[in-house]
Amino acid sequence: MKNLFFGFLLGAISLSACGTKKSADADSATLQPDSSIVFMTKEISPDALVKIYKALGREAEGKVAIKISTGEPGGHNFLQPSLIKDLVDLTNGTIVECNTAYNGRRFTTEDHLKAAEEHGFTAIAPVDIMDAEGEIKLPVDSGKHLKYDIVGSHYPNYDFTVILSHFKGHAMGGFGGAVKNMSIGIASGNGKSYIHTAGKIETTDSIWQKIADQDDFLESMAEAAKAVADHAGDKIIYISIANNLSVDCDCDSSPEDPAMGDIGILASLDPIALDKACTDLVRQSEDHGKIHLIERIDSRHGMHTLDYGEQIGLGSQTYKLVSID
Repeated sequence: MKNLFFGFLLGAISLSACGTKKSADADSATLQPDSSIVFMTKEISPDALVKIYKALGREAEGKVAIKISTGEPGGHNFLQPSLIKDLVDLTNGTIVECNTAYNGRRFTTEDHLKAAEEHGFTAIAPVDIMDAEGEIKLPVDSGKHLKYDIVGSHYPNYDFTVILSHFKGHAMGGFGGAVKNMSIGIASGNGKSYIHTAGKIETTDSIWQKIADQDDFLESMAEAAKAVADHAGDKIIYISIANNLSVDCDCDSSPEDPAMGDIGILASLDPIALDKACTDLVRQSEDHGKIHLIERIDSRHGMHTLDYGEQIGLGSQTYKLVSID
């Protein structure tokens, strides 16, 4: 990104009308009610990823699940193993995923593990396809669409969750970040169908003939994410890497090339604040390529996910952006 942009960034004011104080220490930033800290570094490197993890002040303990997207074969924008390896090693984490609801090369556990191997993830850590042996239901508290969230049966085996997301566009959700990664990503194949149909279908059969209205789908993602957050309590953190900013998701086997330059790494204890900060930085960027990503987000009404997520108590769109550079 241009130097002018990052100079502005250090004193950035979020589009949530919450001022930002330049600081490397969250304690020195006076928060307004219902606001959250979002840490940021413009450096995208293994060292920077470890540094921002430590800045959060919440240590991953016990059996740690690192939730990433292993990437649909054919795609090339997913987070690289070389970038995340140091963080995975530091937390002694297991890379976790669930099978897809579409008939690609991650639809079955056998194919999914092969894809993870081809993309280099099995070389840096154990990889657990969490719905390989079935699924369980996590309660959704007062959901409008979902009665529960259907997740891989292995998920409760973990003591701590790191939602490590590649922030980018998405053909259905508008953008993919922390909320999508913890909702669609931790859902089993059947659970993904349940979310996409806003609680109408619990199997992958006929899912594409019964896709929910757009806002109902977006709200269902937020409800599923809330179920995961409620389950994890304070044993969860959220880190998003805003690089390879294609309008398409890593679940796409033929994604568009990145639409704009890299932004950096962001992290928070609040998934809504984190996703909001990522989208704000796209909009505030001086990179002309941002118009493609913004169009993808807005044409899918993507910000509604955050509006509804805030409404149901998943997090706050009011935040302080704190540089650790």
